[in-house]
Amino acid sequence: MKFTDINFTDYLQEGIEAMGYKDCTPIQEKSIPVIKERKDLIACAQTGTGKTAAFLLPILDRISQCPEDSKIRALIIVPTRELALQIDQQVEGMSYYCNVSSVSVYGGSESDIWSRQKKALSSGADIVVATPGRLLQHLSFNYVDLSNIDVVILDEADRMLDMGFYEDIVKIIKETPNERQTLLFSATMPPKIRKLANTILKDPEEVNIAISKPAEKILQVAYMVFNQNKVKLIQSLLDGKDYLNGVIIFCSRKSDVNELNLALNRLNINSAAIHSDLEQKDRESALLEFRSHKLQVLVATDILARGIDIKGLDLVINYNVPSDAADYVHRVGRTARAEASGIAITLISDSDQNEFKDIETLIEREILKLDTPLEIGSSPVYSPKTRKQYKGKRQFFKKKKK
Repeated sequence: MKFTDINFTDYLQEGIEAMGYKDCTPIQEKSIPVIKERKDLIACAQTGTGKTAAFLLPILDRISQCPEDSKIRALIIVPTRELALQIDQQVEGMSYYCNVSSVSVYGGSESDIWSRQKKALSSGADIVVATPGRLLQHLSFNYVDLSNIDVVILDEADRMLDMGFYEDIVKIIKETPNERQTLLFSATMPPKIRKLANTILKDPEEVNIAISKPAEKILQVAYMVFNQNKVKLIQSLLDGKDYLNGVIIFCSRKSDVNELNLALNRLNINSAAIHSDLEQKDRESALLEFRSHKLQVLVATDILARGIDIKGLDLVINYNVPSDAADYVHRVGRTARAEASGIAITLISDSDQNEFKDIETLIEREILKLDTPLEIGSSPVYSPKTRKQYKGKRQFFKKKKK
């Protein structure tokens, strides 16, 4: 289905064309008609499938047809500041020819951020994109009116629940009208998501886009390595690779992000850290420098695995094997986007083997496993039940010839 086949307003169609959208993705094709019919919706689809446009376009269409001054019409709740900013920017792009206003509401210690958010919330932007904690802070001062909310969207719902926002979300929902449309978008559908859906949705339609396997153009490989040798191995992998446009190293814990980033800096590797405990200005600065190629390496938690749009990544390294197999797909999916090629390397310690086997089961593929180079150290032995013997092991990276 093409976007021109959908009965959007002329002004919105101009914005869609200006952004280069032509064909609907599966999640858009299945979700947009349901949203236009004002039905509640549970949609399960991974990052990179076009979820944001799937819910934004019909909401922008609705608001632009029936404008109401000084009233908040749509509330989009997201897990992170980065995603709030990104969705707000997409609203601006898609609604360029429509008279629709929006504001992003997220945490940060800077006083000007709070003042700007307070002013926008008090005057009533059409669309509010917010993280749960910061929105609740504003709600506590009684200048935010959610009584005219027409639709509530929960984006990356599973990630929000993983971050402990269940009670915050329920509190926010109670401030909105009972007669509203509620849309829940999630990459996975664990029992806690079903519990939340049963609490806040009414007779929802369901759209389920099966989690896709990593793109064929992603070269996937794993190294068997003891934890104490991981930094040396990463140094070896990056040595002489100045030609790589962008590298993200994913860690499962914020403490690992900080420790690894410091270790890389001591080795004169141009890297920066990103996780939820950092100040907003530091996170935005790191992303800006990375996108402009002033930084080669970002060391990050899964905050960058979903939702955040970063183009041109050549390499993803999993410093830790993710405990959730689906997170592996999200992480490595940061590279090889838009028909490009990319490389994904996972470091498997002696305690990570069961989790990595789950990943291989999910993606229905056995990934090549290499031993740590002898000059760095010995390698843990992988389970003989699942390991293939690879003949003629080759050095994964070759230094670029001058």
